[in-house]
This record gives sequence, C-alpha cells and structure tokens, in this order.
Amino acid sequence: MTQIHPLHSDLAQPDRFTYPFCYEPHPLCLLAAEEVKMEIARIQPSEGKMFGVLVVEDSDGSLAFLAAYSGLLEGRNDWSYFVPPVYDAQQPDGYFKTREREISLASPLDAKKMSQDLQTWLFHQYVFLNARGETKDLVDVWQDYHCAPRIRRKYPLPPGGTGDCCAPKLLQFAYQHHLRPVCMAEFWWGPSPKSMVRHHGEFYPACRGKCKPVLTWMLQGLDVDASPDECGFPHLVPEVVYEDHSLVVFNKPAGLLSIPGRQEKWSVAAWSQQKWADSQPVHRLDMWAQGIMLVAKTAEAYYALQKQFLEQTVRKKYLAIVEGVPAKEHGIVDLPLLCDPINRPRQVVDYERGKRSISEYRVLRSEGDYSLLALWPHTGRTHQLRMHCAHPDGLGCPIVGDELYGHRAEGLTLCLQSQAISFVHPTTEKRMRFELPYAFDDIIHFHQ
Repeated sequence: MTQIHPLHSDLAQPDRFTYPFCYEPHPLCLLAAEEVKMEIARIQPSEGKMFGVLVVEDSDGSLAFLAAYSGLLEGRNDWSYFVPPVYDAQQPDGYFKTREREISLASPLDAKKMSQDLQTWLFHQYVFLNARGETKDLVDVWQDYHCAPRIRRKYPLPPGGTGDCCAPKLLQFAYQHHLRPVCMAEFWWGPSPKSMVRHHGEFYPACRGKCKPVLTWMLQGLDVDASPDECGFPHLVPEVVYEDHSLVVFNKPAGLLSIPGRQEKWSVAAWSQQKWADSQPVHRLDMWAQGIMLVAKTAEAYYALQKQFLEQTVRKKYLAIVEGVPAKEHGIVDLPLLCDPINRPRQVVDYERGKRSISEYRVLRSEGDYSLLALWPHTGRTHQLRMHCAHPDGLGCPIVGDELYGHRAEGLTLCLQSQAISFVHPTTEKRMRFELPYAFDDIIHFHQ
C-alpha cells in the first residue's frame, strides 16, 4: 500500500506514545520527516502547510511510517503518498459538492439554513476510531468533550475543518489497517501564514481547539505520555527584592506562574497569599519569562497601582536575546493581536478584529546571529513582546528559547527578562524604580 512506507532503523522505540500537545520529536519521527520532506520537494507546494508523520508497527513487528497534511494540499486530498482524509467531501458528484451547488443557486435566506444543515450533516460523516476499536462521530466526540452546560452552549458544534488536521488522519488510517502507533510529530513546511508565526521546518504540537476533543477520544486505549499540565511544576519560590507595608517587589524565576492556572495552582499569587492573606498581583508576567513582578499587600494598594497600569503611567523595561538583527536600531512595533481561538494561548495578528499592541525597542548589542534588545511595552497584551519580536510584521527576530513563536533551544527557557519597573508608591506617592542585573550571562555574554 503506497501510504505505508518502510522505516529501517535500529533506534529504540519510545516507552509510550507521543502526548500530541507538548512533545520533543522522537528520533524515529525525525527520520521519517526527512523522507517526507523529499516528497514535499517533489510536489513543490505553493503555500505553507502543516505536515505530520506517524511511526507505526505492523503485526510482524516491522516499523513503517505514515504521512499526512492538514486540510488540502494544492487543492487536493488524494495524493497517493499521504493517508486519505477521514471523510472525503471533495468528490465532484458526492452529496456534499452536489448540495453546495444547490445552495449557490438558492436565495440568501434559504442558503443560510441549507449551509448550516449541510455543515451538520458533514460533521456526522466524520466517524473516528480509537485504539480500542470503538467508533464515534464528530458531533458526539465534540459534545462529550465539551460536556459542561456553559461550554456546550458556547461551543455546540465544532469549527469547520475539525478532523482534517494531520493527527486525526494519521491515527484513523493506522487503526483501520491494524497498525500500532509508536510516535507522532508535526512540522511546518513553507512560508508562514500572514496572521500567525510559523517557521519553515519547525515542529509544532497539535492544535488544542480543533484537535484536543478529537484526539482525546482517538488516543483512548493507547499508553500515552503524560500531559505536562497534569504533572505539576516544581514549586519555585520568587525572590523578594523589596517589601514594605503596601507592596512587595519580586524577582520571579522562569517556570513559575503569576496566578493559578487551570491545572497548576502554585504561583506567585499562591505563595504571596500564604504570607500576606490579602495580597494580589498587580500585573502578570509570562510563566517562562523571569524578572520583576509587583504584588500589592492590601486592597487599597492594589486599586491604586491598578489605576496606574490602566492609565499607562507605570514604566516597564524588558531585556530579550533574539535571533538575528532587527532592520532598524530603534523603533516602535504596532500590531493588532487576537487570541487564536483554536490554539490558546497562542496569539495571531488580525487587522480586522485584533486589539492594538504597542512596544518600543532598541538594539543594545549584536553579536553574530543574536541581538540584545531593550523593550518597553506601552500596552499589555498576552504574549505581546514575544509576538512583536517574532512576527514578520514586527521585528522578524524571535526571542531565543521561544517554543511558541520561535525555535526550540536545547536546555534554554525563554530569554526574556522583566528587568526594571517604575511607579508611584500608593501610600507615600513617591516615584519608585527597581532594576535587576542582566540575567543571561550564562547563556550569551551580552553586556549593556
């Protein structure tokens, strides 16, 4: 069968199957991906696309791999090298395409209702297997996953394209042909889309919005790596830089949440409240960023400091090591950011619906392939500095260690430091400023 490709290797298999939403590609997947890249080069796609590989074992214990692409490739879903879709809606004389032609001739009012009915019909055609051999259609998969009434009302049906990503296609084909999944990985090939940041050849996790409900079902019966979100994080402790009766200034280490998350509760807020019951963080700092963070010890101090943040009178300075050298030594990045609803917390650039985000930057020093930047955010959007550095409409220079918008860096976390903060004390009304030493000397020896 042309979709099953032999994989000759003495590499050891992983103990468990890949957790698809956070992983390091297994060497077997890297080997398979190199072969897939040769097929992509033969096709020469005109746009960037996510591709996936699934290493499998047959009944004789022989290794092979499967390959897939997300959605359509050059307008087609029938490339013989790749596994087929879970359901083929592209047949010219099939029900879906026939009905689409009828809708195009209907009145606008009728067309809307017909389109909704056709989309629901299509969702029911996607019937997914899991490792136990059980089946469930997409509507049931989606609604069983989003079972809480409030969430069910918000997301009654999946978004269009759910089930057409790489991972569901690969697992479906493996189950149908009695192949045991060993490990899986997905990578981007080609130019980045304009809205989001994707790097040619970089490996990425499966999208959570569309794929997590589907894969939660399809992986049942497999021994899968644990989700890092459910393993807990080490209980890191912030360093107190300054404390008085109203506030505390912390130096937060990388890897510590600012406030409790969905699974992990340990955070700067949790640690602070153990010492000062009424304390509250006045702002947030990305989990993987390190540096200055401000916590109010009283409600009065909290509201006074919050007011300064809202009025943008608090001044914050960050340092970042980035890949490459920005085109200009100094400037402003101004981009409209929007949370990607199918891949939270990842941000995208959306010029129609995005919220304005502004940062000032200055190149402090460049050495070889890296630059040290000072960054002054004028707004406080999620992942603002990370997007402003990485996106091609910004600096096009991702922060070193940024796995969401840049590249994996072995042994490194995000090279972003909240280095300085200036604000008016809520009680004394005196302007205060705190600054930390440069944090990355052990990584790249930049000096200000």
